[in-house]
Amino acid sequence: MKILLIHQYFLELDDAGGSRWNEMAETWTSLGHEVTVIGGMMHPNGSEKRLEYKGKHFVRKQHGKVNILRCHVSESYNSSFTGRLWGYFSFMFSSLWGGLFKVKGKYDVVLVTSPPLFVGFSGYIVSRLKRIPLVFEVRDLWPESAIDTGVLSNKMIIKLAYWFEKFIYKKSKLINVLTPAFYNTLKDKKGIAEEKLAMIPNAADFTLSERVLNNFDRDKFRKEHDLEGKFVLTYVGAHGVANHLIQVLDAAELLRDTAVLFLLIGQGMEKEKLIKEATKRKLENVRFLDPVPKAEVFQYILASEMGMSVLKKVDTFKTIYSNKTFDYMSCKTPILMAIDGVSRELLEKAGAGSYVEPENAEAFNSVIREYIKNPEKLKIQGDKGYAYAKENFDRRKLANKYLSLIEKV
Repeated sequence: MKILLIHQYFLELDDAGGSRWNEMAETWTSLGHEVTVIGGMMHPNGSEKRLEYKGKHFVRKQHGKVNILRCHVSESYNSSFTGRLWGYFSFMFSSLWGGLFKVKGKYDVVLVTSPPLFVGFSGYIVSRLKRIPLVFEVRDLWPESAIDTGVLSNKMIIKLAYWFEKFIYKKSKLINVLTPAFYNTLKDKKGIAEEKLAMIPNAADFTLSERVLNNFDRDKFRKEHDLEGKFVLTYVGAHGVANHLIQVLDAAELLRDTAVLFLLIGQGMEKEKLIKEATKRKLENVRFLDPVPKAEVFQYILASEMGMSVLKKVDTFKTIYSNKTFDYMSCKTPILMAIDGVSRELLEKAGAGSYVEPENAEAFNSVIREYIKNPEKLKIQGDKGYAYAKENFDRRKLANKYLSLIEKV
């Protein structure tokens, strides 16, 4: 089967971030299928293009057996709300041009993963003109998440977004969602027929985690990175409005008298503000690191006592599974979960850590102190999370299931 994937945030080989589709594409090509990706030239948390893309609108690349066409994204993407909108629309137009005129040959299906929602327009036009079915994936309920976090407030744009969401759902042959809450929202609130819906959630890359785990010297790594004698809680991911990492700084203030170290790895629009705030408060128990490749991310996770999944306290985020949760599970690292809803339900069902109320520093403080008093819980919960994810969220198993759904379409 020949699959055309349109994904603005498809990662480079050395990028940090959500690697769902890098792993999915690699699995599909290993099974003999052909995957071509139309991806963007900007990292979702980046501020500029890589040097190799400067002054260019299209660049062809190869990741193993996966064919990639990198398309222009405006460098204003992370400068402001208006800049981000233009980043979305610039990729919508460049990916459409790439899909129609730069990608050659006949494909069996075009698969679009969102957000951004408007990239669905590119997928729809490509599917119509190439006469192939459209599969649409919902990784986040947009525009709801943008509205709830205050990122999107213009009534005209909101109205347009809801109209387009309804349009693209109608035109898709299959709609995949990532959580049970998404499934129920589309079925019950947005009126999507169940025969059109599927749920292939985020998952854990056990191939990578086990490779790192089998060759990892934890004591040596902790010594080299000044982590010895510390109770390390690691957060990996975006430092944006939605993540609201100021709550971690608030917790750090209450834990000054302990050996706790909060390790925040990643980048995003709020990172500079967070660094300035941590400096202002003289928080020596908070350390910021730049993004690192995923294999190195796993080393930091393995060297930590706990991994943190953290989001702003809004109702929309009760519907999501956090990518990083599965990375923590695959590394046998228990989770401090500051996300309510389905993420909390997943954590508690797996027995993989503890829930804390988002934006409640006192809750962070009391739960973390409980772990310091009872460190034996860490291994027990880490092992439980690993076993549960291995059974239910193995990337390779879910990739095969996804493939069978696409083949039916």
